[in-house]
Amino acid sequence: MADALISLDGVEKVFDVRRRVGLMRREKRQVRAVDGISFEVARGEVVGYIGPNGAGKSTTIKMLTGILTPSGGRLRVAGIDPARERLRLAHRIGVVFGQRTTLWWDLPLKDSYGLMRRMYRIPAARYAQNLERCVDRLDLAELLDVPVRQLSLGQRMRGDIAAALLHDPDVLYLDEPTIGLDVVSKAKVRGFLRQLNRELGTTVLLTTHDLQDIEQLCERVMVIDHGRLMYDGRLDGLHAAGPAGESERTLVVDLERESEPIRVPGARVVRVEGPRQWLAFPAGASAAPLVAAVAARYPLVDLSVREPDIEDVIARMYAGRG
Repeated sequence: MADALISLDGVEKVFDVRRRVGLMRREKRQVRAVDGISFEVARGEVVGYIGPNGAGKSTTIKMLTGILTPSGGRLRVAGIDPARERLRLAHRIGVVFGQRTTLWWDLPLKDSYGLMRRMYRIPAARYAQNLERCVDRLDLAELLDVPVRQLSLGQRMRGDIAAALLHDPDVLYLDEPTIGLDVVSKAKVRGFLRQLNRELGTTVLLTTHDLQDIEQLCERVMVIDHGRLMYDGRLDGLHAAGPAGESERTLVVDLERESEPIRVPGARVVRVEGPRQWLAFPAGASAAPLVAAVAARYPLVDLSVREPDIEDVIARMYAGRG
């Protein structure tokens, strides 16, 4: 890929782990966290990098940022070897590591941003422009004078995303960017990231357990498990993997009273508990016709749509390979 901004070729990461065996002896063994991964990400792509816990996602990101050194293979980000030129790379990337904040715990949010400006030596005009854009689109105006320790998880996550973008990075690494956010805040963050990519061409590598993040932001998804890249392609291709065909979403329906299992085209009842019923339907299908059919035929109180778990999608993919 001629315009690849991120390039990995046979990258490995092996850890030596020691465990106690008996009273006096320790046994050393090797754990291969990343096992020969190769992929490229073009400038301007938004890519989902997903997998179960312990699959090797965080280890990969830490190698891409220079925190960890690969045990083997070749890795480049914006033409830079992260392990050799970590400080130079820092000016080209932005990172949001889930539960770990880059903000100063006891300082107001705006003071953390001021320190970021000095660390990255951001020109005053550029800093003001970037801060205004982030504050406006991430709804941070009322939080600027609040100490970071007093922010909720969702508020801090929005604050961390803004901090990662003040220096105009070429690449943004996001680990669970919508964790702890309510529905409105999730929509705001996703809209902001789409706009950021569209207007500035920022390349985004996203790890998440929320398939809606992937569906609304990414055209391409990579699946890693046991340190190996198992899938690289479009999300609809991932949904279609497995022996039973396409994965399924679930419509949870609350009726006014107990009823016989709901019968509507395009869905099947998989569970009934009193007035609540669970209907499975193809993940690639629109929920709107199904909702309309249920509402027209049954005394409806409430309903919600649940996305398939990433772990379930991946498990089906493995079953298809078997």
